[in-house]
Amino acid sequence: MASHSDTLVVFFGATAGANGGKLGSDERELILLVWQIVDLHENKVGKLKRTLVQPDSADVSEQCKEETGLTAEELCKAEPLESVLQQFYQSVSAELKSLGRSSYTLCVDGPLLIQQVLHPEASKKNLVLPECFYTFVDLKKEFHKCCPNAGPVKDLTLTSMLDCILHMLWVLQYHTFSTFETVNYKFESGACSKTEAVDSETVIRARGLPWQSSDQDIARFFKGLNIAKGGVALCLNAQGRRNGEALVRFINSEHRDMALERHKHHMGNRYIEVYKATGEEFLKIAGGTSNEVAQFLSKENQVIIRMRGLPFTATPQDVLGFLGPESPVTDGTEGLLFVKYPDGRPTGDAFVLFACEEYAQNALKKHKQILGKRYIELFRSTAAEVQQVLNRYMSTPLISTLPPPPQMVSVPMLATSPFITTGSTRDCIRLRGLPYTAAIEDILDFMGEHTIDIKPHGVHMVLNQQGRPSGDAFIQMKSADRAFMMAQKCHKKMMKDRYVEVFQCSTEEMSFVLMGGTLNRSGLSPPPCLSPPTYAAFPATPAMLPTEAALYQPPLLATPRTPQAPAHNPVPALAYYSPQLYMNMNMSYTTYYPSPPVSPSTVSYFPAPSILPPQPGALVRMQGLPYNTGVKDILGFFQGYQWWVPRTRIENH
Repeated sequence: MASHSDTLVVFFGATAGANGGKLGSDERELILLVWQIVDLHENKVGKLKRTLVQPDSADVSEQCKEETGLTAEELCKAEPLESVLQQFYQSVSAELKSLGRSSYTLCVDGPLLIQQVLHPEASKKNLVLPECFYTFVDLKKEFHKCCPNAGPVKDLTLTSMLDCILHMLWVLQYHTFSTFETVNYKFESGACSKTEAVDSETVIRARGLPWQSSDQDIARFFKGLNIAKGGVALCLNAQGRRNGEALVRFINSEHRDMALERHKHHMGNRYIEVYKATGEEFLKIAGGTSNEVAQFLSKENQVIIRMRGLPFTATPQDVLGFLGPESPVTDGTEGLLFVKYPDGRPTGDAFVLFACEEYAQNALKKHKQILGKRYIELFRSTAAEVQQVLNRYMSTPLISTLPPPPQMVSVPMLATSPFITTGSTRDCIRLRGLPYTAAIEDILDFMGEHTIDIKPHGVHMVLNQQGRPSGDAFIQMKSADRAFMMAQKCHKKMMKDRYVEVFQCSTEEMSFVLMGGTLNRSGLSPPPCLSPPTYAAFPATPAMLPTEAALYQPPLLATPRTPQAPAHNPVPALAYYSPQLYMNMNMSYTTYYPSPPVSPSTVSYFPAPSILPPQPGALVRMQGLPYNTGVKDILGFFQGYQWWVPRTRIENH
């Protein structure tokens, strides 16, 4: 067992990639471990032990070959990491026993070998590290502590580390190694108050997370680095669904800096982007002020499960009965938190506490089972997500109010035939799993000879709620046969470092997905913003609106149109576009399309600069609409106005 004693085990290692100050930054595996015992009491050193480690990939960088002199052939004959760690433990224990000692302290040249290489690799390979790797001495820090006037210490080899230790002992006679670095055994969840001070030098933003990842999964990705208690905050989008981002707070800036070195490291098959963030951003996501939430989260070491889609009449007893005796809730009804609107109405969401992972797993098996007449969704959750959901619903106004009318701007009116026409002909393809850095040029290169079969302006990139690429795209082909050939030849073809799935689909399916509908194995679901049968049964009708009335465009414009001076008519005509008509304009566009499993309940397009000739017209934004608003609802809102201006039409499909 390791402890703070007068026996050190000097530990050194190398990876198959970058070493020195960049050790662990390229996610390469360990290939070499070297150790030697130092008896501080007798000022003696033991026998040098050197062991090769067999990596999963035998690819060794040129820099590594120069520094270590190792070849791929030698590594293929070595033992795997698990066996080497057992050899280390047995060798050190036997040598200590011969010296009459029972404890030791690990000594390394900086924290990178332990925190950036050994712990992450052991976590990925599901290995349990000996206790000594959770407490160690950083020789560089210890040297500066005893020699504060010394200059910066360069990267050390095992020999130079031993020289440094012996020099410290000789200069200071009986120097005591007292500054110990520790690695947390596990991440502790907890609540965060909005009044808490959070240092911006300790916070990062992780992007590209799998939607089902929990705070424990994120802590495992950063294994070896100490995350503050309750320091993982999963971010939600406007619909309350996870958007693949998280804010993580570490115990100090040193651990934060090491976390930034894990930029584009992998969680499963996905690479994770890591960026700096601020304490203000963390508190905005994770901070809360509700006493009810604080009391709910005060029970430590609990597993949190989120339930979604509950009947509005569901009681605590109904939820406990649904979960069953194999999933006992902590403290019964006290372990349930129902999410409500400010007026007390239920939202259909609830959070549940379980005492252990086994109970939580049993509860998750009931995902999409029926309670009453509704199926219930169950997901892993976090303390920060509880805060976000409660904050979001409690801040919802009881009576929707419209913002002040914005300045009127002119907009080109629809004067040509629609660009995207709906139909059942399967002359489109859908690309799924694109690299997030992929541009239209990359898609054209990916398609190769099939690019000649694309319709003009037929490539449609799909963006998520944050306006970044979602990994999906739609392409309109000249015929169904060309779309079929493209899907057959390019399915699972590689683009950069990812394979891309290619599916044949119809224009109608593409239009529905771009407007917020879902297309999966279960079939086609219409956009939630167009409630059936409104989107299909409401006929197109010419209409006239007064100049005082104004309809508001969906909420975001990436490229606002510049005002156009009217050509002849002194009275500006107002143009109203329904969601589908707006989509059919002859212009290039992209859309908000959240990553799975999100089904967006609003539609927002980014119109690019229009290529239509300038015509009189005006457009005003309408904000604060309920998510299930249909065309009839908007027309009813303006009931009572005299309809005129013959050039204005309202069309619905």
